[in-house]
Amino acid sequence: MLPIVQLVHRPGILDLGWGHPDPTALPVAAIRRATDATLMRYGADALAYGAERGPGPLIEWICARLAHIDARPPDPAEVLITSGASQALDLLCTLITTPGDTVLVESPTYHLAVRILRDHPLHLVAVPSDADGIDVEALTIILRQLAKRGRKARMLYCVPTYHNPTGVCLSMERRRALAMIAAEHGFVLVEDDVYRELSYDAPAPPSVWSIAPPGAVVRIASFSKSLAPGLRLGYLTADASLTRQLIGSGLLDSGGGVNPFTALTVAEVCATGDFEATVTQLCAMYRERRDALAQSLCTYLPPGCRFTVPGGGFFQWVELPEGVDAATLLPHAEQAGVSYLPGSRFYLNGARSNTLRLSFSLYPPHQLAEAARRLGEAVAVGLDAAPLR
Repeated sequence: MLPIVQLVHRPGILDLGWGHPDPTALPVAAIRRATDATLMRYGADALAYGAERGPGPLIEWICARLAHIDARPPDPAEVLITSGASQALDLLCTLITTPGDTVLVESPTYHLAVRILRDHPLHLVAVPSDADGIDVEALTIILRQLAKRGRKARMLYCVPTYHNPTGVCLSMERRRALAMIAAEHGFVLVEDDVYRELSYDAPAPPSVWSIAPPGAVVRIASFSKSLAPGLRLGYLTADASLTRQLIGSGLLDSGGGVNPFTALTVAEVCATGDFEATVTQLCAMYRERRDALAQSLCTYLPPGCRFTVPGGGFFQWVELPEGVDAATLLPHAEQAGVSYLPGSRFYLNGARSNTLRLSFSLYPPHQLAEAARRLGEAVAVGLDAAPLR
């Protein structure tokens, strides 16, 4: 039988490599109610080709929601409904870059976004980051070096809020600086903002888009983490002139707005209060899981290991002692019954081989504690055998 879902369960292995929501927490009942209500309310219009920008009810809700959780709400003309953040990034690459353009990527970064960027013939350049997020001083130096070679950056991709893979939140000082650098140098900053709703300790900081000069930033977002990934629904906020350009693409001109029935259904979920209730439940659940994993890592990881405790999102970033290669260690970890993603996958050049990413989203606290115990056991063996390269 052909598979239905992407997630693959391997018996005996607690796999902390998957950055997926917990399937048991997906709001099946709320979406069922919203589906029925959408057909009752809109009838055949819900099944027709949709408006290119996306359905008005969802766009209006997004504007109202961002007025509540961000520094400024978009105007409806600044919003475009997409089939997720990944499709939004691909659409931006298609329409605002040309072959050979230089695209900057924070390092480390979301590895599957790099896959999307590499689907286009672009020249990728890494920009280093630290505990406060992307290093704006290093970015300035890189831009200066490009200028000396007669090149300009066309785009910069980053995840400022609850970063994938490190969990770091970009400081406000750097958010302001990044927005001004993008405006000054004329590149488009693509802000991947998919984890904004999943804040565990305090509200997420303002998006870079919300504090940037007009036209400098495009923010891409998704309902995959806050509602359900199978909806394949997201949105972007950008200057109205850019959303008009995107709406004029052949894709939207030919097929109309993406996922119009799903978008209307999600608008219904949001209008009834089910979205906010779902997010509240998810934040409580993931906060407990984050804390359980962090406490267990403190208990079980050998001395010399360090890890982040994020304020939101799905991920904790672990640094192993120098000389321990996380990719080489992985088969030993899986023999112990735990898996993860080696940190080298999140760098353009495979650097920082002593790092790894853990996701706490899939498992309840007691299984996360057991996963940390198994990981600590594997790392201890790796330290005894170092250098594992």
